Amino acid sequence: MLLRKTALVLALATAALLASTATATAAPASTTAAPTTPFAAAAANPVIVVGGLSGVAVAYEPIAARLRADGYRTFIYQLPGLGFGDIPTSARAFAGYVDQVRASTGAASVDVVAHSEGGLVSRYYLKRLGGTATVGRYVSLGTPQYGTYVANIVAFLGLGSCAGVVACQQMTIGSTFLADLNAGDDTPGAVRYTTIRTLQDELVRPTGNAAVNDGATNVLIQSYCPLRVVGHLGLVLDGTAYTIVRGALVDGPVRPNCLAL
Repeated sequence: MLLRKTALVLALATAALLASTATATAAPASTTAAPTTPFAAAAANPVIVVGGLSGVAVAYEPIAARLRADGYRTFIYQLPGLGFGDIPTSARAFAGYVDQVRASTGAASVDVVAHSEGGLVSRYYLKRLGGTATVGRYVSLGTPQYGTYVANIVAFLGLGSCAGVVACQQMTIGSTFLADLNAGDDTPGAVRYTTIRTLQDELVRPTGNAAVNDGATNVLIQSYCPLRVVGHLGLVLDGTAYTIVRGALVDGPVRPNCLAL
């Protein structure tokens, strides 16, 4: 079963890379809609949804649509090369994108909602590239903050060092990249940090590695909603996960809606 899951992950990632060479480095186009809910009053910062490994921008439209419906000026950042390359290099490109969003909206700060590898790219920007000056809230969804043995297992299966995918190598438990990222304070600056994880995450194992230390709000969905089944990709589609995101963006308490669609 593990072999089939790993092969499927690699096949999907390779297909996505071949299918799309576009990146989100062009000047951002706002996806703002008219405010329709009470949450719009708190939507002072634009929100950048940061995609993960092999995540094309369109895959994040569902969560972007929810954010727009709540009145947020929403942007989707597709990682350069679909995130297969060096994470610090992707973070430097992301820093430029943040500056473009701020320039186009006139906002001093942005909020970040990042999925999977996108959470590492964003965290590197915050910790190593001065991003704490321009980000108000950081929310990660299924990010392997301390690595995942799914990355390690690729080498075990005889496919080389993550089949040559640099980002996969960097997300391996014990990698040099993660040792540097996690040295010292996990939550620098005045940014409000929230991590969201699920017990059914197929790609972040152990699932506790999706949390960070030093004052972050770390939310395990099943601690509040034991019967909720949410996979890795489902974190950007699931209604309950979104209610946690929405609360984090208004600095509210953790009160997931276990029945949200």
